[in-house]
Amino acid sequence: MKFTIGIPAFKATFLKECIDSVLSQTYTNFEIVIVNDASPENLDTIVETFHSDKIKYVRNEKNFGAINVVDNWNKCLSYATGDFFILMGDDDKMAPNYLSEFVNLIQKYPACGVYHCRTLIINEKSEPIRLTEPRPEFESVYDSILERMRGTRLFFISDYVYRTETLRENNGFYKLPLAWASDDISSYIAAHKNGIAHTNEPVFMYRQNPLTISSTGNINIKMDAIMQEGKWLQNFVAENPENTIDKLIRTSIQQELKLFIQKKKIRTIYSGDTSIGAFIKWFTVRKKYQLSIPEIIYAVILSLKEKSKVRYE
Repeated sequence: MKFTIGIPAFKATFLKECIDSVLSQTYTNFEIVIVNDASPENLDTIVETFHSDKIKYVRNEKNFGAINVVDNWNKCLSYATGDFFILMGDDDKMAPNYLSEFVNLIQKYPACGVYHCRTLIINEKSEPIRLTEPRPEFESVYDSILERMRGTRLFFISDYVYRTETLRENNGFYKLPLAWASDDISSYIAAHKNGIAHTNEPVFMYRQNPLTISSTGNINIKMDAIMQEGKWLQNFVAENPENTIDKLIRTSIQQELKLFIQKKKIRTIYSGDTSIGAFIKWFTVRKKYQLSIPEIIYAVILSLKEKSKVRYE
C-alpha cells in the first residue's frame, strides 16, 4: 500500500523538521506533496535542500488564507496518488514508525475508511509536554462523536490516516472557516459506514506553539464555524442507525448536543476581547449566534477571572 503525505505549507520555522521526519519513515512506500500557500517566507530554499524523488512541490499563485485553509488541504489531496492520505501540519512531526504502525492497523481493519493514532504534544523545542488519551482499538462513529463532545479527547488532523478513495467520495475534507472542527467532521464522515480503528502507539507529534491557526483567528469567524458544526451534528443524529447500541449512543448525543455547542460558544467568547465594547457587540448579535444574555455575562466573568489569575501568578 502507498501513502501520500500532504503538507499545506506556510510557515518556515519548523518545515525542515517536518519533512525530515517524513523522509525518516521505516516504511518507504510513500510520497510527499508540499503545497506552498503563497507564503511570504522562503519555503523554496528549505524544500530545495531535500534531494528526494518522493517530494512533489507546488506553489499557489494566490494565498488561500487561514479562513479558507481547508481549500489548501483539498488541493494537497488533489495531487495524491497513494491509497491512503495523511495531512501534516508544517510544524508537526512523525515518529519513524508512523507509517509502519498504520500499515499494521490497516491490515487488521481493512474495511475502515479512517484510522487514528495517539499523539505526543511537543513544544517549540520538540520536547514532549503531554500525551493524548488512549482509545479503544475499534469503535463506531457514534462513540467517537459522543466522547469528543464530552471533552475526553483531543483531535489533530495529522493523527488521522484516511483512505484516499473515501475522502474523494466525500468531496475531500469538510470545509469550515479556519478549519474550525473540520478535522472532527471529516473523521466522522469517513467513519460513518465502517467505524474507526485506533492504535495507542504515540507515533504523531503535534507541536503546540502560538503560530497555529487554532491559536489565532477572528472570534466571529470561529463562532460562525461553531454554528455550522452544530448544524452538521444535528443533521447527522437526525438519521436513525440500524445498530441498537448506536441508537442508544445517538440518543445521548442528541441529549448533550445543545450543551456541547453552548460551551464551545462561551469558551470562544471569553478567549477574545471582553471589553465593554465587546460585550455590547455580543449583545447586538446574540440572536444570530443563539446566545442568551446570561451566557454572554458568564463568558465575560470567566475571562476576567482568567486574566486576574494570570496577573497575580
